[in-house]
Amino acid sequence: MELKSVRGINRRRLLGWGGVAASGAVVGRLPSLPPATVPGGAYDRYLAGLAAEGKFSGTVLLSHRGRTVLSRSYGMADREKGIRNREGTAVSLSSAAKPFCAVAILQLVQQGRVKLTDTVGTYLSGFTADIAEKVTIHHMLSDTSGLVAPSQDLQRVFTSRDEVHEYNERWARQASLVTAPGTGTDGHSGANFAIPALIVEAVTGMTYWDYVEENIFRRAGMTGSGFFTRPQWLRDAHIAHSYMLQDDGSWVDVVRNLDKGSTDPYQLGKNPARNFIDYDGFATAPDLVRFANAIYDGTVLERPYGEVLTAAKIPHGPQPGGGFQASPVETSFAAYLMAVSIVNGQWVWGRAGVNPGSAASWNIYPHTGWVGVILSNNDGGPLFDILDQELQAVTGRR
Repeated sequence: MELKSVRGINRRRLLGWGGVAASGAVVGRLPSLPPATVPGGAYDRYLAGLAAEGKFSGTVLLSHRGRTVLSRSYGMADREKGIRNREGTAVSLSSAAKPFCAVAILQLVQQGRVKLTDTVGTYLSGFTADIAEKVTIHHMLSDTSGLVAPSQDLQRVFTSRDEVHEYNERWARQASLVTAPGTGTDGHSGANFAIPALIVEAVTGMTYWDYVEENIFRRAGMTGSGFFTRPQWLRDAHIAHSYMLQDDGSWVDVVRNLDKGSTDPYQLGKNPARNFIDYDGFATAPDLVRFANAIYDGTVLERPYGEVLTAAKIPHGPQPGGGFQASPVETSFAAYLMAVSIVNGQWVWGRAGVNPGSAASWNIYPHTGWVGVILSNNDGGPLFDILDQELQAVTGRR
């Protein structure tokens, strides 16, 4: 589930991008930093207050020009085994992972193997003629495809990678065109991610999971991140368990209780652990900052293609799902599978997402060199408010 608004205007959308490392201390001398960003500052105090009240479990990180400024971890990664969250704990990303797909496509564009103007039918069969002949890769990455995907089978428990892959191939081909390509549509549509992922597979001959792990995670040094299977989630101590809040006030570990589902009306009945493996993946906070840096330093994309990724494509309007519409934002645009916004006179590039039991946000502030990460492994955390506090701390916006 994705988010692109800061406060409760549209619970399905939110801004995100960012990350950092280290454990709560300033590394070296970092002069002239906004007071709210440093250990003991307003952002740190706010987070400590949330954790003390039991309202946040996870990791929050800030870095400035590649140097750690603040890193805090709270709560338990595995309550049954008594394992605490730490900086190196990996959390389910949900829609915060979608820019990986855009980077994968741009790598293929960079190599001359794909064109952004190519249509779906250039690479894939099994789609209706209107989709195959009219919808381009650019349309999908910029959320202007006009496509809507059908609902997924949330109750099915998958038992292998192959089963998940086959299901998603069929599901993507059931997408329908509801508005003309080039029209701004709801970026929550899974087709805008699922079909480009299939194109990556068709062009490279690799599964999407393997391609991203080899060409993005490994190249960026994201050693704690991956598309982990359900058995790995159960046994690997560095992967946070996700905890869903039930109507009776109890907490449910999603991976140990496949029979339980979310009670959130936006994700009713969903349990992400039923997907033996998913297309969102898991990442640690330091790895997300590595990814953010790798976009522009030539590691995963040449500089011009990093600029293509983050360039504003179309303005977000007031329609449902149309973008980052909270009051702190002056202007918001769709980029490639992410949002870019102007906040207090500076750009913020980002992506975030929510799954039952987890939430993730990563933000890049290119004008001032900041990167911020918010990772949570339980429901009920005030993600919008935490992000608003991050924006205030970094941009000075009141």
